[in-house]
Formats: sequence, structure tokens, C-alpha cells
Amino acid sequence: MQVSNFTFKIVKDQQVEAHILEAIYQLRYQVYVNEWGFENPKEHPEGLEKDAYDQQSLHFYAYPDTVDNIIGTARLILVSDSTLPIEQHFDIHERPIDVPRNKIAEISRLAISKDFRRRAIDRVIFSRDDSHIDELEQHQANMKVIERERRKCEHELIRGLYLSIYRESLKLGLTHWYAVMARGLYVILGRWGIQFKQVGPAREYHGSRAPYLLKISDLESYLEKKNPELLELARSC
Repeated sequence: MQVSNFTFKIVKDQQVEAHILEAIYQLRYQVYVNEWGFENPKEHPEGLEKDAYDQQSLHFYAYPDTVDNIIGTARLILVSDSTLPIEQHFDIHERPIDVPRNKIAEISRLAISKDFRRRAIDRVIFSRDDSHIDELEQHQANMKVIERERRKCEHELIRGLYLSIYRESLKLGLTHWYAVMARGLYVILGRWGIQFKQVGPAREYHGSRAPYLLKISDLESYLEKKNPELLELARSC
């Protein structure tokens, strides 16, 4: 799937595409261990951030030019005999009623490369395009350009990953998504019409996080009314 400046794909066979999975785990290590310190490096001595849920997950990834340069990822954990992570770590007050367990999945491990964000910003700062000179000479304007470029990169990647997850969820016949999120991500997704509902209290879990639930048919109904272009993009890619 090609959206904006990035290509989005899914790992279809974990054994055949083991090299892709390793690159995904390396990116997660960069973000969850090195950048944010959410995970203990001693538990990931190979420099790969992975856990027991990866085997029952679909892995999505994004790259700007070649597949050797993965700069965004997320996973969709499918229900197995074990509980989902959200069910182990959070007190969920509202669950889908009369919905088979295999129709629910959990989105997790969203990671965006900090190195790529830095490179994208560098292109703005050090551009040889004369059209940037006047703006970049002014410190205040420069900061606005940097912030705009950073947000653009992050938002395009996050939106594309969620569109990929949506399309695959339709193929699987899923009806609901769980997710554990910081408030900031919840707000970003809501602006696009991807409106999760908080279903339990927030707690300290890699920072302040809360459990959320989304009914996919409600998402489609909302987008049909409020953002049909985004829904069409999701279905046609």
C-alpha cells in the first residue's frame, strides 16, 4: 500500500520474512529501550525488542524508499488461548457484549523511527532550495517549520499504519480493536475520526496509559459522514 511518501506492508510469513521481523524488532528496541526506556535492555540482549505475543500477531511496517529502511511499525495481536496484554495489565470496565473472542484484536507496539524524524527535519534545515532561506533565517519561523515537518512525518506514518490495520481487519472479519494508549495518541487518532472509547481507568504503564476500545463498524459509520475521503483511501489502497 502506497500512501503519501511511504509504502506500508504486512509480514505475511514470519519464517520467510524473518529478516523483516528482525528489522521491526530492532526499530522497537530503538524506540522502547533506547529512546524511552520502557523496556529493560538486559531482557533484550540481542538488541531486538520482542515478546511472546509476537508469534500470534500480524506485523505492519512502513518505509520511505527501500524495504531495508523500515521507519515505522505496529502490530495487531490476535486472540489465542492466552489473554491479550490489555486484559492482563488493565481493569477493563466495558467489554464487547456477545462478540466472539476471535473477532477482537489488540493494536500495540506502535513505533516511529527517531532517526528518520531527525533526517526529515535536517532536510528542512539544510535545504539548498533558496525558497527556504528567508524563512530559515528567522529563528521563530525556523522552529515552526521544524515542528510542522516532524508532525507531518509522524502523522502520515501513524495514519498509514492504522489504514493498513483496518484493511487487514476487514479481511479477517474483526469487529473490535483494543489498544493501550497515551492521551496524545488518542487525540491524534480522534482528529481523523478513529475514535476509540476509554473503557477503564488510566494507570502507570510506560507512562500514563489507559485502555481503549473501538467498534470497527462505528468507525466506518463516522467516516462515511465526517471523512469519506479517508474511508475511501482505506478501502481502495
